[in-house]
Amino acid sequence: MLLPSFGLEGKTALVTGAGKGIGRALAVGLAEAGADVALTARTESDLEETAAEICRTGRKAYICRADVTSREQVEAAVAKAVGEAGKLDILVNNAGMNIRTPALEVTDEEWETIVQTNLKSAFMMSQCAGRYMKEAGGGRIVNVASVAGHTALRTGVVYGSTKAAMIQMTKILALEWGKHNILVNAIGPWYFKTPLTEKLLQNEEFVAEVLSRTPLKRIGELRDLVGPVVFLSSEASGYITGQTLFVDGGMTIYGF
Repeated sequence: MLLPSFGLEGKTALVTGAGKGIGRALAVGLAEAGADVALTARTESDLEETAAEICRTGRKAYICRADVTSREQVEAAVAKAVGEAGKLDILVNNAGMNIRTPALEVTDEEWETIVQTNLKSAFMMSQCAGRYMKEAGGGRIVNVASVAGHTALRTGVVYGSTKAAMIQMTKILALEWGKHNILVNAIGPWYFKTPLTEKLLQNEEFVAEVLSRTPLKRIGELRDLVGPVVFLSSEASGYITGQTLFVDGGMTIYGF
């Protein structure tokens, strides 16, 4: 049988920003594929709701509440996940935010907040998890980047810069850690239906512009992200590292 396994039975994953939206969908999807999942976000009640969904799949959920911009809390979250689950095979860096301020009006505080949340947190999580994965003989890291890291969009200069840096970070970590059997990849979503985009997607003119750039002519559903992340977390992607898979309905074909 040449078909590799897409299943995650016996694996433990940690998902940041797992309280709602994309993070919750990915956490539940990893559980449906067979993994137990540690959940990190700042709001305990949101994590409890995600944990309840995971438990309904028959898998275990571990709540590791943390502010991922704090190194102390990142280290504590990874240590708790490993301590309770006994191991850590998969890290999904999903935590992120945006402030849509025009470039001439961006404040130092906005810059620092977005960089800390989108980029530094992913590096700190990868570093902490990577140390454990190295000792354990390998692992998978999946970063949630964006098409905004590949092509210029009106999503804000700081957001786009952090996502471009995340794509480059993915390549460099893959280069450094391949010898430890740690595979590092990313996905690059376009617009998806989440609590953060709900208001934007109520604007018919905005949606029409998005669809004009999307060959598949629809807004992404959260289920469209689960398959790619499960794939990049599984043995089926065992010879893929340093790559960004754009989950964008074909948007990046246009190159604008």
